[in-house]
Amino acid sequence: MTRAEAREKARALVARMTVEERAGQLRYDAPAIPRLGVPAYNWWSEALHGVARAGQATVFPQAIGLGAAWDPELLRSEAEVIGLEGRAKYNAACAHGDRDIYKGLTFWSPNVNIFRDPRWGRGHETYGEDPYLTARLGAAFVRGLQGEGETMRAAACAKHFAVHSGPEGERHRFDARVSKKDMAETYLPAFEALVREAKVEAVMGAYNRVNGEPACASAVLQEKLRGEWGFEGHFVSDCWAIRDFFTGHGVAKDAVEAAALAVNRGCDLNCGSTYAFMMKAYEEGLVSEATITEAAVRLFTTRFMLGLFDGSEYDSVPITAVEAPEHLKLAEKAALESAVLLKNDGLLPLDKSKIRTLAVIGPNADNRNALVGNYYGSASRYWTVQEGILDYLEGSGVRVLTAAGCHLYKDRCESLGRPGDRLAEAAAVAEASDAVILCVGLDRTLEGEQGDASNSDASGDRRDLALPEPQRSLMEAVAKTGKPTVVCLMAGSDVDLGYARDHFDAILDLWYPGAEGGKAAAKLLFGEVSPSGKLPVTFYESVDDLPAFEDYSMARRTYRYMEVPAQYPFGFGLTYSDVRVTAAELEERGEGLEARVTVENLGPRDTGDVVQIYVRCEDSDLSPRNPSLCAFRRVWLKAGEAGTLTIPISHDALTVVDGDGRRVVDGRTFTFHLGTSQPDEKSRQLTGYAPLRVTYTAAP
Repeated sequence: MTRAEAREKARALVARMTVEERAGQLRYDAPAIPRLGVPAYNWWSEALHGVARAGQATVFPQAIGLGAAWDPELLRSEAEVIGLEGRAKYNAACAHGDRDIYKGLTFWSPNVNIFRDPRWGRGHETYGEDPYLTARLGAAFVRGLQGEGETMRAAACAKHFAVHSGPEGERHRFDARVSKKDMAETYLPAFEALVREAKVEAVMGAYNRVNGEPACASAVLQEKLRGEWGFEGHFVSDCWAIRDFFTGHGVAKDAVEAAALAVNRGCDLNCGSTYAFMMKAYEEGLVSEATITEAAVRLFTTRFMLGLFDGSEYDSVPITAVEAPEHLKLAEKAALESAVLLKNDGLLPLDKSKIRTLAVIGPNADNRNALVGNYYGSASRYWTVQEGILDYLEGSGVRVLTAAGCHLYKDRCESLGRPGDRLAEAAAVAEASDAVILCVGLDRTLEGEQGDASNSDASGDRRDLALPEPQRSLMEAVAKTGKPTVVCLMAGSDVDLGYARDHFDAILDLWYPGAEGGKAAAKLLFGEVSPSGKLPVTFYESVDDLPAFEDYSMARRTYRYMEVPAQYPFGFGLTYSDVRVTAAELEERGEGLEARVTVENLGPRDTGDVVQIYVRCEDSDLSPRNPSLCAFRRVWLKAGEAGTLTIPISHDALTVVDGDGRRVVDGRTFTFHLGTSQPDEKSRQLTGYAPLRVTYTAAP
């Protein structure tokens, strides 16, 4: 069904409703209208990395891990699974009269905010710090979720429009001040791609204000969205964000004014309760019948496009589609691709024929919370790292010794014990082993959304980049044993790995790898599969390298603007082999370019890798400080294999953004860097080689 057809049906249905009935449909928990055959519908569903909060589902790696995979096709496939499982669960729920929250087909995902500061607790919901990478991955997710059939498989939602990345504790009253250049260069590109290219069905506004206007009632943002970009879907508020208009932002005196302001500025759907006052606003003349009607028509257009009234090809998807074997296999593949090898002094991959006893130590070794991040579903089976290793080594003759070593963040594991009550056990286990797998990091109790994470003093954000003190003590205790050690980091953001880098043999970043994560970790550690992920965020040496958290200027932030060396750079990630770009040339193709790249696996093992292309306009003062990602392609090569790739480069790579937020041509000389990392000096030191440089001069 085309949008025009769906909108015509929606207009006809809404025309039969009273004004009060129309107003009632603007709530996330829209009531039934029995006389018109309209069932109740709850718009609030989540699917960040699998159908969430609705029972059993395939649990993929957290979004930041999917960002580390640098694989749009993987994201599209994952989202197809989510849409199919969402349909299965919706069909089953409706068959039993269940139209509760989290049971619908309007999923409030993906989160394409820019992870501009590692202190932000919700950063692991995003695809990282780069607008181009975020746009490519987010658009792929939307296409997979919504599908291309007669009806939408499910409806995606780009959130949180448009400038939102902490601090969590201030979001209900905070005003993010952003220059026009930073807005157009960093904060808007992913949203624009999801709207213009992927035709995302919904957009969610943020809690905070943006340059003085609340994001859920911003004339400036709505003009960009519906005017310039031509968005035709519906706009939804973040949950209880409209209440903030009068309790936090001071732009309305009460709920009546807040409801009127939001709907008049284009917010069709209220996640919250403020639109319960919509009829009062209508009676007081603050909002017109036409405005209420238009919002209702937009919402019913979505419902018709989903086939919720006329039926669809998805109505027969059975509940047995949930956690289908091929879905679980895809989740394992995602966990394998997302892992980033940050250091390897030759210890990895482990050779089980040379190990008699292996120690698996750390608070995240057997922690299910460290698999799932936030906004997650329930898996029928979870593989923690400890379980994955035990299963992998079963029957091999290798003895596995385990020890938590410490609590994730408390100074003792047992309330009656003394501080450090598990350190001695960890040291003894390490001493008795030939090698150690040390699993440290965070979980959703330490970083996440305000109100969800347990660190209430920071509202889900982090004050610094350090591991909790008990884990630092554990690392010191293990280091003193002198045993060969692999650090497995499980976290959703940048963690200071300075001590691990200086004292241990290998570091593998697993992120929050999903329910299949431990199974994937074992295959990576023992070399069945080579790590191939790349960092989607910068790992800084210290927060002292960053501006204030509340400062939304991009100066000194992310790899594009930072002025000091990273601890581990954006785009970095080792493999068990040696993949390099050995030849490259650029050709003009339409308005953009095309890179023809020869890539070779010069090492001894089959592996995946990611070819990355960065660009900088050398004769424009408007260029970002450092070269910016403009294209990439994931590859897989057998040992000794070479291949040739053709990678398109958008015309946008040959432009810059001026002070008024306009993308313009302001220079002719461009340097392109083509390799498997970005071209910064730290990446060169860590990889041992530099990407190829190609200069391109545009015609005058």
